[in-house]
Amino acid sequence: MIYLEYKGYLGTIEAELEDDTLFGKLAFVRDLVTYEANDLGGLRREFEQSVDAYLTSCAELGRAPDTPFKGTFNVRVSPEIHRKAAMLAGERSLNAFVAEALADARTAT
Repeated sequence: MIYLEYKGYLGTIEAELEDDTLFGKLAFVRDLVTYEANDLGGLRREFEQSVDAYLTSCAELGRAPDTPFKGTFNVRVSPEIHRKAAMLAGERSLNAFVAEALADARTAT
C-alpha cells in the first residue's frame, strides 16, 4: 500500500468509484482523522491540513496526540514457540532476540 506522509503521520489513499472522489484516514493511530478530495493533489493538501488540524485540536484540548509506531507491540505465539524463542535468546532478553530477528528479516528482503 502507498501512503501519504506528513509530520510523521501516514495517511491512506482510497477511491470512491461511485462519485469519483478520493478519501483516506490517518493510519496506525487510534483517533479517527479523515480527509477527502477530487484529485491526488487535493487529497495531499487535505491530508496535511487534517494532520495540522488534529495536532492543533489536541493542543487546545491539552492532550497528547496519538502517534504511530511507538516502538512497542504485543506478539502472541503458541507456548511452544515462546519456549523455543526463549531458549534461542540465550543470555539476551527475549525482547532483544525478537528485535534482532526483525532487523535481520528486514535486511533479508
